[in-house]
Amino acid sequence: MSVSMPSIAAPASAKFSWLRRMGWLERIGLAGVIAITLLAIFGPQLAPFDPMLRVADAYLPPGLPHLFGTDEIGRDLFSRVLLGIRYTWLPGLAVIGIALVIGSAVGVFAGMMGGWVDALFQRIVELFLVLPSTLIAISVVAALGPGLLNTMIAITIFWWPWYARMTRDEVRRIRSRPHVEAARISGVSKTRLMLRYLLPGTVPALLVAATLDVANIILTLSLMSFLGLGLPAPAPELGAMTARSIDSLTVYWWLPILPAVVIFVMSVCANLAGDGVRSALRGA
Repeated sequence: MSVSMPSIAAPASAKFSWLRRMGWLERIGLAGVIAITLLAIFGPQLAPFDPMLRVADAYLPPGLPHLFGTDEIGRDLFSRVLLGIRYTWLPGLAVIGIALVIGSAVGVFAGMMGGWVDALFQRIVELFLVLPSTLIAISVVAALGPGLLNTMIAITIFWWPWYARMTRDEVRRIRSRPHVEAARISGVSKTRLMLRYLLPGTVPALLVAATLDVANIILTLSLMSFLGLGLPAPAPELGAMTARSIDSLTVYWWLPILPAVVIFVMSVCANLAGDGVRSALRGA
């Protein structure tokens, strides 16, 4: 009698079933996000030249050995863009992470408590949402002074309410589920109910929202940098690099265009990856 051997391929393939639920464009976006993150971490080590020093004649067009050409001082633009990815991508992820922590904590608490606590929470969130967030953020940075940290603080102040409202709505929906009702009846403490039953249920929706927000955060950071509210020169922020050389567009086109193209690619990859996460969780 033959004995069939247990299959070990099925569990291995099951681990990557979420990847198969993504479209090919979404997979490209996810790969792009991974590559951008690696460049943000290791980009300065991969830069062929020192991004802060003059290494050649000024205004050299793209070519070898300067892939993106050189700027008005003679610095290698490709090396500066690699460093600029770090100053744009990593702060964007940090803003989303901080906003998620604050928003989810406030939203879970408000959704769990209900009553006047929930009503007060909704009024505060509505106040933040009706204000012109970008203009207020610019005003905050102008008051605190230009700088990357102040820019991140200003954006976080107006980003967490979106996650708080989403978390609150998810918690109110999850509270009516049978397993949560059973846990409440059995005497589970409110703290354990929030951490064990309510907060994990909000993770899928928050994860999708956060991945889709990466592109918005990048564009907002780039806008602030474009307006001169980010790191001061000669720091190679992508938005500031575009702003400082916009007058050279018709002559030395690579100076404003190439950093802007990198911002565009980062935003597209982030959006595609966000769509991919949504597709993967939808089929889970």
